[in-house]
Amino acid sequence: MAAMPHALSSHALEMAQTLVRMNTVSANSNLALIDFAREHLQGLGVRSRLTWNADRTKANLFATLGEDKPAGVILSGHTDTVPWDNQDWRTDPLSGSVQDWPDGTAAEADGPRLYGRGSADMKGFIAVALANAEHFLASASPFAVHLALSFDEETGCIGVRELIADLKDAGIRPMACIIGEPTSMVPAIAHKGVYRWRCCVRGKEAHSSLTPQSVNAIEMAARLVGKVRDMADAFERSEPRFEGFDVPFSTASVGQFHGGIADNVVPRDAEFRYEFRNLPTADAMAMQAQVVEHARQLERGMQRVAPDTGVRFETICEVPSFLGAAGDPVTRMAQRLAGRSDTTLVAFGTEAGLFKQAGIPTVVCGPGSITQAHQPDEYVTLDQLARCELFMRGLALARSVA
Repeated sequence: MAAMPHALSSHALEMAQTLVRMNTVSANSNLALIDFAREHLQGLGVRSRLTWNADRTKANLFATLGEDKPAGVILSGHTDTVPWDNQDWRTDPLSGSVQDWPDGTAAEADGPRLYGRGSADMKGFIAVALANAEHFLASASPFAVHLALSFDEETGCIGVRELIADLKDAGIRPMACIIGEPTSMVPAIAHKGVYRWRCCVRGKEAHSSLTPQSVNAIEMAARLVGKVRDMADAFERSEPRFEGFDVPFSTASVGQFHGGIADNVVPRDAEFRYEFRNLPTADAMAMQAQVVEHARQLERGMQRVAPDTGVRFETICEVPSFLGAAGDPVTRMAQRLAGRSDTTLVAFGTEAGLFKQAGIPTVVCGPGSITQAHQPDEYVTLDQLARCELFMRGLALARSVA
């Protein structure tokens, strides 16, 4: 069932436009957004905890609305966005404009839209939460509401790890977490993990007429790429299915490959990057162990030719899978607040697995669709933001997490 109609408040819309107009691509600092949120909350008498990256150019924010109450529900969102380089935008990615279509034609199916990078993923959710802070403060609910804003989610869920560690050190034990990634306001109870590695192969160079005296790094790397491909085929062929995912089995793929300097030089170095997207029921580290074992087997032959050859792995990204349940109290609460009786699974990674690993029951539920995220002319409909605001208003009235 759909949520009851609700007109988005002008305050929430203005807040969303303000956040979209801030360039917080992951390569940049997010401090303008964090400072804005901190000052907004400070004006309401709310203190914020900040945790930083190593050079203090980025920060996480954690704030409690209702400090006199027991620890309660986290509303979590990441502040960084993906870049828009070489994408064909019809609007300014930082415009924060509200229109039907960029060319002015009507979009009757879903009504007016807020355009801009991060509008769906996920500044709209953050803006609605901030705009409704006063409702949370005035709430008679027996539990607090926490705001958690993180950095560098798009590059591997990096910042939130510091935030979660800080909560543990401070003895703050929230009883639930709602992550506002774009799910069209349908509670999502599972997603795959995302694990990426860089594989660096060091061979022994030589003139290409003397191949027996060399170790060809590209050829050795290609054998490892083949191993990743073989594993992907095995997942598709025989892994037990997890129904509900668009791709109901784990996947593996190679995204980049580099090596060689000339046609007549046996390459000394080669590098490739690959990923596993594992089902919540599958072990990504066990998958990686298979690749490493294959590399060690190759090394034995390589080092018979040149002892200083070998294969090295670097971790790029470790985003754990997430598995909740339709019967979890936080899921039931999200269904009630969203006016939904269903749940969904999502293909993309989020911070949900990390919050759950920290012992915090979690659900993913936010405005907009992932099909608009990361795309040219990214947008979120005002209807979706209004449904999110109705969700927030309901949370302010909630008497329990159930």
